[in-house]
Amino acid sequence: MAKRGLYANIHAKRKRGEKMRKKGAKGAPSEKDFKKAAKTAKKRKAKKKS
Repeated sequence: MAKRGLYANIHAKRKRGEKMRKKGAKGAPSEKDFKKAAKTAKKRKAKKKS
């Protein structure tokens, strides 16, 4: 089974009602983690024009 991504974990935590860790706190995602996640993010589909 593939490991869940950074944004999946963030959304799950918000759904549970938990607060996010402050920037720079131990265990909080770093800028490097967000840049890595952006590389593997799914591209949004373009909306069809009517």
